[in-house]
Amino acid sequence: MITAADLPDTLPVFPLPGALMLPRARLPLHIFEPRYLAMVEDCLKTSHRLIGMIQPRETPAGEQRLQAIGCAGRLTGFSETEDGRYMVTLSGISRYRVKEEVQGFTPYRRCLVDWTPFTRDLGPAEEDPGFRRADFIGLLARYFTKLNLSTDWSSLKEAETELLINSLSMLCPFSPEDKQALLEAPTLATRRETIVTLIEFALRGGGEEEILQ
Repeated sequence: MITAADLPDTLPVFPLPGALMLPRARLPLHIFEPRYLAMVEDCLKTSHRLIGMIQPRETPAGEQRLQAIGCAGRLTGFSETEDGRYMVTLSGISRYRVKEEVQGFTPYRRCLVDWTPFTRDLGPAEEDPGFRRADFIGLLARYFTKLNLSTDWSSLKEAETELLINSLSMLCPFSPEDKQALLEAPTLATRRETIVTLIEFALRGGGEEEILQ
């Protein structure tokens, strides 16, 4: 188990639009670009095996900057294909705030990061006392029907609250901006309320349907 003392000051980062990593959730990745193949290889040589997922944002001038907040995952699954690609799994550890980008000789980007705003991420699974599962699942079913999405409903009904909310945050086809809002949600309850708002907005189509809280 990783503790605050194990977290490095500098982190290799993987800017990927629309990809969301959250604490205690898992993110599978297909790695094929040479610079990120090198990043994975370097990561495997470290004791912490952490990679920082982060979303890029473009400036009006067309520069690719990084969002201020990302989430680090520990490389817990690794396999190599016959043609040299990597299939990896990251297990979410903690969010971080970017202090500055580090200039150096690696082909991938690295950042000096601050973990202190997110010490809660290293603790046990978070609770959401106001969560009404039956109402939430009903809303989700309407959303999935509209988008022609399928899922294992029995698993959703039985999943732990944090796992359910975080997995949906990562998997649902929300915009990169919405994914960033879900990442930055200060509590699990806030993240759940954000998901509900996003789903209701998609379902309303300009109507006056009441938003479930």
